[in-house]
Amino acid sequence: MNFTDNKIKRTESAKLFEEAKQYFPGGVNSPVRAFKSVSGPPLFIKKGAGCRITDEDDNTFIDFCCSWGPLILGHNHPSIKKLVMETAENGLSFGTPNRMGNLLGKLITENNRYIDKIRFVSSGTEAVMSAIRLARGVTQKSKVIKFEGCYHGHVDSLLVKAGSGLATFGVSTSAGIPESFARETIVLPLNDRKLLDETLQKHADDIACIIVEPIPANNGLLIQDRSFLEYLRIKCHDYGVLLIFDEVISGFRVGFEGAAGYYDIQPDIITYGKIIGGGMPVGAYGASNEIMAHIAPDGPVYQAGTLSANPVAMAAGYAALQEVLQPGFYEEMAQKTADFTKHIQAYCDQKGYELSIPHIGSIFWLAFTKNRILRADQIDPADMEKFKVLHHELLQRGVYLGPSGYEVGFVSAAHTPEDLTEAAEKIKEALDVVF
Repeated sequence: MNFTDNKIKRTESAKLFEEAKQYFPGGVNSPVRAFKSVSGPPLFIKKGAGCRITDEDDNTFIDFCCSWGPLILGHNHPSIKKLVMETAENGLSFGTPNRMGNLLGKLITENNRYIDKIRFVSSGTEAVMSAIRLARGVTQKSKVIKFEGCYHGHVDSLLVKAGSGLATFGVSTSAGIPESFARETIVLPLNDRKLLDETLQKHADDIACIIVEPIPANNGLLIQDRSFLEYLRIKCHDYGVLLIFDEVISGFRVGFEGAAGYYDIQPDIITYGKIIGGGMPVGAYGASNEIMAHIAPDGPVYQAGTLSANPVAMAAGYAALQEVLQPGFYEEMAQKTADFTKHIQAYCDQKGYELSIPHIGSIFWLAFTKNRILRADQIDPADMEKFKVLHHELLQRGVYLGPSGYEVGFVSAAHTPEDLTEAAEKIKEALDVVF
């Protein structure tokens, strides 16, 4: 496979990247931004408006990364910008309670049947870390079950993978994590009920919780059958284990109540992030009154944060979530995404290209196979070479995807049918080069 000639200049981005290497490890502040899985230097983006972003070389792209998911309304949405600027006029952070936090907390809890109370934090990772601590505090047990292919942020005990056995205590996937931390985590394959049963029978007295992305979207889009999630709910109840839905991506993306509402399954604890901040750094976790009563200052499980629920972040989230609550919002988003992916899929089927596009709500993924993928180990690493070519070709045509074939894409409310038709045509052109 060969790349076409570069049509876009990356002169300014390349210069900035070389400068950034003097200040930051690898020249970036989050690893995937380094473009190591794709071609060329990373793009330095200077502005965004609607569904488009513009880099420092003045190239403009239709954006399907959307800041990795938070921008469900698109870039620089006027309602969010207005309320953020009004709020910032009075100060950025006080380290105290503020009215905007109350407004956002009320908006979420009054429109979500699956949680009674919520605690704001500053990132999805922090939300998951706090939820795990809460589960351990409630159950007085220490071990966690997670699933291969589900990502839960860079929490020490969750940056683990399965070892040599199918059901095994975790092996760290990062330097700097003590083995003792990893041993507190049991890693199972997704959608293996027999192994789940065996593990619970053997270790239930030590297991505080099972954590799962109900819509796994960090290692491909591994859409599970509802019956598997129901099975988790039943087994957690039977064995006295708490069920945590990590909805940092799916929360407010597939519906206001996230995957819990989409599947109508009640987890014990839910974590949120991304959209809840409207583009600002925000995470949250929520649960029943009974479970949340364990959190300090009401209970013995300590968790704190200086910038938690700062008024500017709360304002961004409040403005964003009022928009997504408008009648028909999620139905329109899902329909736009279905039409967009159907257009591309029909072309691939006609051409005989080995490509499928799983999608749910406004999330989609380009998979270089016709087979349904339920587990991360079903993804062929060789396909990432195809994605590398696709990513390059799309940049030349003015379409931006996240720089990894394992990452999903997002449609925003700012993507018009015309934008999506334009993008679909360009994706088809790029696929002609790949195949």
